[in-house]
Amino acid sequence: MNNLELAKIANEVRKGIVTAVHSAKAGHPGGSLSSADIFTYLYFEEMNIDPKNPKMEGRDRFVLSKGHVAPGLYSVLAQKGFFPVEDLKTLRHMGSYLQGHPDMKHIPGVDMSSGSLGQGLSAAVGMALSAKMDGKDYRTYTLCGDGEIQEGQIWEAAMFAGHRKLDNLVVIVDNNGLQIDGKIDDVCSPYPIDKKFEAFNFHVINADAHNFDELRAAFKEARETKGMPTAIIAHSIKGKGVSFMENQASWHGTAPNDEQYAVAMEDLAKIDKELGGAN
Repeated sequence: MNNLELAKIANEVRKGIVTAVHSAKAGHPGGSLSSADIFTYLYFEEMNIDPKNPKMEGRDRFVLSKGHVAPGLYSVLAQKGFFPVEDLKTLRHMGSYLQGHPDMKHIPGVDMSSGSLGQGLSAAVGMALSAKMDGKDYRTYTLCGDGEIQEGQIWEAAMFAGHRKLDNLVVIVDNNGLQIDGKIDDVCSPYPIDKKFEAFNFHVINADAHNFDELRAAFKEARETKGMPTAIIAHSIKGKGVSFMENQASWHGTAPNDEQYAVAMEDLAKIDKELGGAN
């Protein structure tokens, strides 16, 4: 799939995020939007998955460690065909299977229930270790937040992954620089993120989270790296694609009202036009 096709899908993913959070009147748009290109590359280019067979034994695994950006994951799963795009409008509604955080028991395509920050990487490490022990060749990917990696459990899991040389594990850090209380380096700085993962025996790659050439190169390099896990530090813009949300910590966990929703969808429609029309 070429970069233009990926960009068009990513814009549809962003529309789904904004629509879902607006419909729910709750949720986390900022980090979902900053991760949209990462989700798109993973699900449409990188991972071995089958929407018709979500539990396929040899599938690659994905764990959304920062589970609060579930709208981003749900939107890409819908675009990939795991469930109808229309269902995104039921996010967080009573009786909906699309809960505020991923639920592996009820949502097709979700490999791990998550949401308690810091715990997802441990689950991903377990999946990667299981593949090694069973002689399986599937790979495990996990997306962490740059605020989330302030949690100690992240580094316990990283220590184990590096020690066990889990080269079938890829940790992606959505480095948008903001968390619920403001700038990450004001709250509790995790910088330098790359050097920290290197200290835990990871191969580290820095990449632009919104550049598909860089994402393509990063995941290729990760596949070719043997004897150690890989961490991709994906430098991103919180709220990417929606003018008034970009680089604003206030949109970490705020739903747009009707007027803001209209503006957001206009912004995304403009991107469609620049890309040459929607899919």
